[in-house]
Amino acid sequence: MSTVEVRRAADRFATRLSWLDSRHSFSFGRHYDPGNVQFGLLVVSNHDRVAAGAGFEPHPHRHMEIVSWVLAGALEHADDAGHRGVVRPGVVQRTSAGTGIVHSERAHGGEPVEFVQMWVFPDETGGEPAYAQADATEALAAGGLVPVVSGIPRHRAAGAVPIRQSGAALHAARLAAGESVPLPAAPYLHLYLARGRVTLDGAGDLQAGDAARITAATGPQVTAGTPAELLVWEMHAALPSPT
Repeated sequence: MSTVEVRRAADRFATRLSWLDSRHSFSFGRHYDPGNVQFGLLVVSNHDRVAAGAGFEPHPHRHMEIVSWVLAGALEHADDAGHRGVVRPGVVQRTSAGTGIVHSERAHGGEPVEFVQMWVFPDETGGEPAYAQADATEALAAGGLVPVVSGIPRHRAAGAVPIRQSGAALHAARLAAGESVPLPAAPYLHLYLARGRVTLDGAGDLQAGDAARITAATGPQVTAGTPAELLVWEMHAALPSPT
């Protein structure tokens, strides 16, 4: 039987610094709740607003697939493996940390940046660090739910950036008011509403910043009440529960 758990925007952990407003959907940093450390394969979903000229100084990661989706402004990436990139709205970025990578993320171009960053565990630890980004703007404009990163082979033909997790894919959609889209059928779905207002079958209204954690999903429908932007993780496996 399918279940839906709605997590409201106001209930998220928050980190506020002079240059950063970050809202955490799961335990992160100094914020810890043993009952909220993961869902499916997803362990981080942070909605970050970074002031102009500021950002995250070089810091390390290991054994993680890191995906960033920009909502406004531009995000500048640099790492010690020589990868460089600037990510803007409609462009997805994936960093495979592998055995270890040190990277920085900063607001680019003299403007603040707003983005959602999400982490999933890979199928296997290790491997060389890797970086990729791809522009999904044209596919988003065509409508519907667009796979933007995926380890599931059937999404590769749609141009999804590959990740090292065969049981997960991230979809994005930009919906006009009144537009509907069915979500994938999957054992685990995580819907994050980045902008706007929608109605989700079985859950009712969601506002910007709300999330829905859905198990045994059979393809529920989302209908936009206002122009909306949503991010959906389709997951066919789950991490063991923490002990």
